[in-house]
Amino acid sequence: MAEVWDPHGSLRRMVWIGGAQWAGKTTVSELIARQLGLTVYHYDYHDDRGHQDRRIARRVALGEPVADPGPEQVWTERGPEEMAAETLAGFPLRFEWALDDLRALSTGRPAIAEGWGLRPELVAPLLDSVRRMVVLVPTEDFRQHQIRTVPRAGALGVPVSDPARAQANRMARDRLVAEDAVRGARRLGVRVIEVDGTRDAEAVASLVAEQFAPWLGPSAQAG
Repeated sequence: MAEVWDPHGSLRRMVWIGGAQWAGKTTVSELIARQLGLTVYHYDYHDDRGHQDRRIARRVALGEPVADPGPEQVWTERGPEEMAAETLAGFPLRFEWALDDLRALSTGRPAIAEGWGLRPELVAPLLDSVRRMVVLVPTEDFRQHQIRTVPRAGALGVPVSDPARAQANRMARDRLVAEDAVRGARRLGVRVIEVDGTRDAEAVASLVAEQFAPWLGPSAQAG
């Protein structure tokens, strides 16, 4: 475990759920937290909202345009390979911002951090055991199920000139980013759990909680 600034000991108490979009990370983390009375850090929420001021400040410091790129530039003017490469290149800085949030926690109990930006190669240096992390990824069939049934998975929610192309780019980007997470996890010995829909959310949560039981306590094994 690398020496990392951890003023309140919160990073040492975390368990981590990373992986792909639409794999149920948020649902699983909340089920475990409610069962055991734990705190959950939702990376996506902070990344989308709480870190926007930091993102803008960085652009100002670098002399870059302050505004976010427009939807056309983000979703239709580039291919998924370029989109995925940009996303992966941005994760390390975004992870540092997430660590700043987590350092502000003071908890005597374990806590759960979940989100797609919690990449195995970024989290691993913080771990005293790779069993403190799991990576959840959907099978392609389950991904398509999520697209059909989860409104925010099936549509961008922003106006673009070619919605079908934009959605196809988005889903292809997500596949590439997910594949990178799986490669990183397997290289580091972090457990990968494929979510294929044969287990419901409660069953997946029990599987994850069992993995984390040495840190969450015996009650985590009860499911």
